Amino acid sequence: MENEHYNFIKVWILAIISLCYCYYISSKLPKGIFKLFSLTPIFIFFLYLPLTISSVHLVGITAFFLSWLANFKLLLFCFDQPPLSPPPSNLFHFISLASLPIKLKQKTPSQNKSKPPQISILFAIKVIILALLYHCYSYKQNLHKNVVLAMYGAHVYIELELNLALAAIPARAMFGLEIEPQFNEPYLTTSLQDFWGRRWNLMVTSILRPTVYYTMRRISTRLVGSRWTSLPAIITVFVVSGLMHELMYYYVTRVAPTWEMTWFFILHGVAVAVEVLVKKVVPVKMRLHPVVSGAWAIGFHVVTAVWLFLPLLMRNGVDEKAIGEYCKLMDLLKGFLGTCLRSMQSFLFLGLTFWAGSVLVGHVSEWPAEHVALSTSSLGV
Repeated sequence: MENEHYNFIKVWILAIISLCYCYYISSKLPKGIFKLFSLTPIFIFFLYLPLTISSVHLVGITAFFLSWLANFKLLLFCFDQPPLSPPPSNLFHFISLASLPIKLKQKTPSQNKSKPPQISILFAIKVIILALLYHCYSYKQNLHKNVVLAMYGAHVYIELELNLALAAIPARAMFGLEIEPQFNEPYLTTSLQDFWGRRWNLMVTSILRPTVYYTMRRISTRLVGSRWTSLPAIITVFVVSGLMHELMYYYVTRVAPTWEMTWFFILHGVAVAVEVLVKKVVPVKMRLHPVVSGAWAIGFHVVTAVWLFLPLLMRNGVDEKAIGEYCKLMDLLKGFLGTCLRSMQSFLFLGLTFWAGSVLVGHVSEWPAEHVALSTSSLGV
């Protein structure tokens, strides 16, 4: 485990050095082929770096942040597109925007002041639920397979949201950056389009939209016309997302892909395209109520996830490995907290001893001289 932590730190040091090159060298080149050529080694390097880590959690974070998000952001950077263009005046801002799952937002005067406490409460609730899920895994051999899969589904959502939120804290704390939320309570979705476009993993949505969706719309406009141009663009986005998820899964398992992950996203892409098509054809008054369409969307997610997505976690032992890493982390934290508690007890004992000695010396120094003489004579001195 210590070796994994060392590799993790080394990988991120190399990533930061690479981003310094992007900031100081590549940013000075004109957009287009020259900048793309200068960044090609970085693309390849970021694809390689996760292969040096084997921990499920650490490789998952590294692969998602560098191999997917950072590479896509740098691809946009090649053509002077946000979020890295124009380059921030501060190097650390550039590194944060490139390597972390964050997107800046402008703070408006109408921003709801009561929302942060609500988010904090929800965050705490999700942490508790995640801890309870890990505790329940000790008894999963006594649970039905579908119950375990449901637990894994909740686990994937909560842990992903918490990890992305925690990753954004340094940029918010050190630089005072206003960050857009990465999730928007996906369980409140009203449709598949609402789920994928406005609620689930919005960082990926904000990256795939300019890199894939807009590009495909421009291409498909010539083929199918402006009215239907969004349909092939939507399906293409989900195909790319499926391939990237397949790559993320390969980093974690290091086994040949079975493409079930890709088919999961292709199926959802087709479903979203059909939903958009229906909305274009069916009048607003004849559409399903948001509660009904939301329930259908959640049901569709559950069925397809149980069919194609979640079984992959059990097939290659990813679940057991992740649970084992969590147990090791908990043991490490317990040992650390125990050491801290023992140290505090020792310091408290020494402090009380010093205080008692000081009080005693103070009282002795205040005794009259005859009392001191009497005390010493009684001791035979």
